[in-house]
Amino acid sequence: MTEQEFDEPHRLVSAGVVVGVDGSPGSEIAVRWAAALAASRGRRLHLIHGLDLARTAAVAGPYGVVTPDAIEALRAKGQTMLRDARDLVLAEYPDLPVAGYLVNDSAAGALADLSERAYAVILGATGNTGTLGHLGSTLLAVTAHAAGTVIVVRPDPEANDAVHSTGPVVVGIDCGPVSEPAIAAAFAEASERGADLVAVHVWSDWRAGLFAGEDLTPSLGDVEAVEESMLAERLAGWQEKFPDVNVIRRVYVTSPAAQLQQWSERAQLVVIGNRGRGGFLGLLLGSTAHSLVQHAHSPVMVVHAHE
Repeated sequence: MTEQEFDEPHRLVSAGVVVGVDGSPGSEIAVRWAAALAASRGRRLHLIHGLDLARTAAVAGPYGVVTPDAIEALRAKGQTMLRDARDLVLAEYPDLPVAGYLVNDSAAGALADLSERAYAVILGATGNTGTLGHLGSTLLAVTAHAAGTVIVVRPDPEANDAVHSTGPVVVGIDCGPVSEPAIAAAFAEASERGADLVAVHVWSDWRAGLFAGEDLTPSLGDVEAVEESMLAERLAGWQEKFPDVNVIRRVYVTSPAAQLQQWSERAQLVVIGNRGRGGFLGLLLGSTAHSLVQHAHSPVMVVHAHE
């Protein structure tokens, strides 16, 4: 994959930062974070609130009726949330182009669709059950099924729920092509932020190398040497493109989610790759990304590979 292929269409001038709004504290944190990102990158900010009218009708049941007055009340509440979010943004960034959009679709569906052309889609990691920021089906569905980049803004519970603004950018790297867009995004983010880049590679457990009663596992020292060499080779081309980025390489034997979660305690951003859209949610999102978007101590960027 070339850098140009990675950049399109999400790096076009027209691509804006999209953030979900639901009126919750987590949503407010995400809106503030998204506004700062949009302002620093010269991007428009799009505030999205999903009414999810189909789900509302389903909850009402076969004999329930969602009246026009009820729908109008939902719309009025959504418009108030968007107006409050816009006021919040403009109070800090008065010159930032920002617009609010009320959609009839679910939040998950709307954000996944908008991710096709967005610079990034931003989600809050806390919120009310059934709303956009809820750490449940909506957040995981968007993270799994979106195209391009999704950033889950996670505050650090050990830092009074503040969002990290300093520390390195950390990227998880495996041996497959899924990592390549994540590596590209991580280098770009580290360069933009003037931060170190920590490249974390976790080697699989070679105990599966037992064959006919004989342990074929190489020594740990041999494994680390080989994996260090492979990781250095994997990063070499990107280091040439981003000579301003200081890269720290780390190789571990097991537990990628646990290693990255530990790094998130001091990182300002953790970057992880993910496969394309469609398919079963658990298989699609992957255990490492699934764990990080729910348990990391810093914002998590999930970068989707092209299908």
